[in-house]
Amino acid sequence: MAKSYSIAVIGGDGTGPEVTREALKVMQAAAAKFNFKLSFTEFDFGAARYLRTGETLPAGAVAEMRKFNAIFLGAIGHPDVKPGILELGILLRLRFELDQYINLRPVRLFPGVETPLKGKTPEHIDMVVVRENTGGIYTAHGGATRVGTPDEIATQLMVYDRRTVDRCLRYAFELKRRRNASNPKYAAKPITLIHKRNVLTYCGDLWYRAFEEMGAKEFPEIKRDYNHIDAANMWFVKNPEWFDVAVTENLFGDIITDLGAMIQGGLGVASGGNINPTGISMFEPMGGSAPKYTGQNVINPIAAIGAGGMLLDTVGEHQAGAAVEQAIMATTPKMKSQNAGRMGFGTTEVGDMVAAAI
Repeated sequence: MAKSYSIAVIGGDGTGPEVTREALKVMQAAAAKFNFKLSFTEFDFGAARYLRTGETLPAGAVAEMRKFNAIFLGAIGHPDVKPGILELGILLRLRFELDQYINLRPVRLFPGVETPLKGKTPEHIDMVVVRENTGGIYTAHGGATRVGTPDEIATQLMVYDRRTVDRCLRYAFELKRRRNASNPKYAAKPITLIHKRNVLTYCGDLWYRAFEEMGAKEFPEIKRDYNHIDAANMWFVKNPEWFDVAVTENLFGDIITDLGAMIQGGLGVASGGNINPTGISMFEPMGGSAPKYTGQNVINPIAAIGAGGMLLDTVGEHQAGAAVEQAIMATTPKMKSQNAGRMGFGTTEVGDMVAAAI
């Protein structure tokens, strides 16, 4: 009997539902080829619901999500909703309450996709950033006093405990071990910890000591390296080929993964996963909802399709996930650009091409 997976789908706002449709189309093509089943249940969480009801996630929504094998999120954000409301009320709430403590961001240059880095090719840009996703400065420890006066004070603290650090590092080391086994070119490179331990001495020291101790005791065969975050930003641009698996804390990961998206050709091809290795994970394209393009069939669905491939791989359908990536790589050389309206094809046509290539 074929395996079956239930997927919660949050198409979201703007062009989110459009790219989501193409991702689901490709996922279904992969399911048919590799003999498993997918069932999708759609939820209307996003700007329209918020503007209608005043709620971001209704009571019981998080508990409902726990019934699924994974979540697919198209995009959220709308000009009629103040920035932060949907992000905090939907995206961050799901990440925190479902304990999706890894943000996984492949940074891979696909064939035919332009990078702003002169002379770099797909063989130079092929890494994964592991970002700690539930701790650090985003946990809202802090506050403000004397607000609105010349003496206003605001604090927001970077808070980490050893358990949170260790579980992120272990995920990164285990990922690096798998990549090393899959390809000698990965094994030749180190796993890189990124922080700012020369200034952020307490949190930085915790991360560095945990990294060195875990590497030496549990993963002695894996080469290790360390970069300050500012240096890593320079090396991502100058020598991206130095990196394979990079692991970092929440804020630095948020910043450096956008840099990663640009060097791989832009947000139109950048996919991400919010991972709970023993629970429910959520996958999404890294770009926003792009409301000005809604309904025009011009937005690039490759990032959403790649997120669908990540979802399949994470639930255990590794062949299907790899097939989606290979189908993307067969499609991107045919596209004129990754930018909205300049791809040479419509959103649905790109989805059809990737599905056909499965």
